[in-house]
Amino acid sequence: MRAILEYILNIPFYEQLIVAAELLLIGLFVYTIITFLEGTRGERLFRGMIFVLVTGSLVLNLVVNTFGMDRIAYLYNSFLIASLIIAVVAFQPEIRRGLIRIGQARFFASSPQQLSRSVEEIITAVSQMAAEKTGAIIVIPQQVALGEFIETGVRVDAKVTSELIQTMFHEGTVLHDMAMVIQADRIVAARVQLPLAEASSKFGQLGSRHRAAIGVTTTSDAVVIVVSEETGIVSVAMDGNLIRNVSEAQLRRHLTTALVETTPILEKLGKITQPESNKNLSES
Repeated sequence: MRAILEYILNIPFYEQLIVAAELLLIGLFVYTIITFLEGTRGERLFRGMIFVLVTGSLVLNLVVNTFGMDRIAYLYNSFLIASLIIAVVAFQPEIRRGLIRIGQARFFASSPQQLSRSVEEIITAVSQMAAEKTGAIIVIPQQVALGEFIETGVRVDAKVTSELIQTMFHEGTVLHDMAMVIQADRIVAARVQLPLAEASSKFGQLGSRHRAAIGVTTTSDAVVIVVSEETGIVSVAMDGNLIRNVSEAQLRRHLTTALVETTPILEKLGKITQPESNKNLSES
């Protein structure tokens, strides 16, 4: 530590500013990458690689400057080249997704009007599926990313429409099973596998859809809509709790909060309080 401080103090002031600017740019780059990978398996791998590389570089510089072990420095540079090749292979899915995002980049965020339209499209689809007793589970993430779960499904990236939602959940389609994820005004993925909450007396004998809805909301701030295939009852899961027999007005309020009043770049405006009469009702 003392050697590092002496090294920094011996650097001229002008060069210290340059070093500070370089470190700031490197920090912003690393932060951008981690933000992009948030919620995916690649995030943990990237954090581990950064830790190993930074720690290795600091230790190596101290060893080389103190003992003059230039051969070790040469071997470490070769190790960095090999690490770069390994990183390209390891992060292949993330790199491909990033290039796709750049190619499909939208320079303007969804407007409140577009999000309100998405809310009405979802409500229309849910009401129709409830009437026809078509089982469905729709996940709407908020601040907590669900990238690790989305990777288990099929990427869709389509505009939210009532017809498309109903078609995907129709029993005859390939994507009808498991969950759909909607972010803003886009259907992100379908056939997404979610973690199941453990069966308990608190929620009664719930089906897999309801347990999946509760399971994903215990570890995230997502709002999940469930349509029962047996009864056609519409439920909403939040914060690990299940609200049964949700009316159209209640559903619109929850969706408006999740889609319109909350955006990925702003802090969540507030959580919805559950009506006491609807808390933790079990499946009938």
